[in-house]
Amino acid sequence: MRRIHRTGRDRAADLGLVLLAACFAAVSSQSVPVPEDLGQGWRTADQVVGGLGCAALLLRRRWPVPLAVALILAGSQAHYMTGPAMVAVFTVAATRPWRATAWVAALVFVPLPLFLWQLPDLPEDRAGSALTYFALIAGAIGWGLFRRSRGQLIASLRARAELAEADAQSRAERARMEAREEIAREMHDVLGHRLTLLSVHAGALEFNPGAPREEIERAAGVMRESARLALRDLREVIGVLRSGTGPEEAGRPQPELADLDRLVAEARAAGGRIELTGPPAGAAPPVLVGRTAYRIVQEALTNVRRHAPGAAVAVRVAGGPGDGLTVDVRNARPPGPDAAPADGAPADAAPADGGPGTRAGPGAGSGGGQGLIGLAERARLAGGELTALPADGGFRVHAWLPWQR
Repeated sequence: MRRIHRTGRDRAADLGLVLLAACFAAVSSQSVPVPEDLGQGWRTADQVVGGLGCAALLLRRRWPVPLAVALILAGSQAHYMTGPAMVAVFTVAATRPWRATAWVAALVFVPLPLFLWQLPDLPEDRAGSALTYFALIAGAIGWGLFRRSRGQLIASLRARAELAEADAQSRAERARMEAREEIAREMHDVLGHRLTLLSVHAGALEFNPGAPREEIERAAGVMRESARLALRDLREVIGVLRSGTGPEEAGRPQPELADLDRLVAEARAAGGRIELTGPPAGAAPPVLVGRTAYRIVQEALTNVRRHAPGAAVAVRVAGGPGDGLTVDVRNARPPGPDAAPADGAPADAAPADGGPGTRAGPGAGSGGGQGLIGLAERARLAGGELTALPADGGFRVHAWLPWQR
């Protein structure tokens, strides 16, 4: 037997309906015609049966349909069963499927056609009492159907609210994941740039310990400054991760296209041979476009230091509103023995990191292929596209970014 769990509110509702049925029977008892041949004994028996029917309503949640059938059959003969029968059919209509409600309603109204056919021959008081009974039962069924429809509507609205809440949580989780991916890209771009400078100069000192003092001091200064900036950037990234904000809210101004001159000057100070053309004069591009162009150039220069140390680099940034912004970074084959392909590979073979197609020099790290993948994703998010392919013994990174008027 299935156990029905009832709350305090359910018990109060059951008790209230029992009292309602009893009060209805008591209030309407004086208007019920009593057959002359039965007398007071019939009324007493009717009251006892009605009391039992009211008590039986406490079982309406466990056996709603059988209880309704029993009370309907008894109510056709006893007036005091009308109240309990109303509550029982209300319970069936409010809680049971449509088919069960239809069968109970059919049981109630099966005698109605015969009653209407005999109506002209019935006494006025009995006809009025019977019509009132059918009307009250119909009203109880209608009220039960309304309650069930309202309950279904509330359940549907609750389910939609829960679904919307789950969807909002899912969107928030996706936003957090996107923010963390953005932080990872920032970490790769910024720290990769700084640490590559450290690696290149440390490798130069390792392979050339007899360098002049001035060069050693200059390399040590670049290494010290790069390490300081790398630690600062690392602290900022960790702070962003702890605070849960994205890199846009980290507090430090984000780079823009106008910062390319500073980036190229820093790379030249580290020994790079870089020719910069642009950026275009006049109006600045949108913030996202300018930052994406900066990161593309930064990652490309980092890859040159890793995989083609000493190679000449040409950076060209052109375009304008309506035409879009074009970023082109080319590096030539590096000079010296590093230009030779490794292990018999073609001279223009792409490196492991997707960077310039030559062997890495002393101190250059291996990338793992993530740098240019991240750049392509940045360009896509900005609405543009990026290609990176070997070209003329070196490598070329070309990107186009939209710039609306």
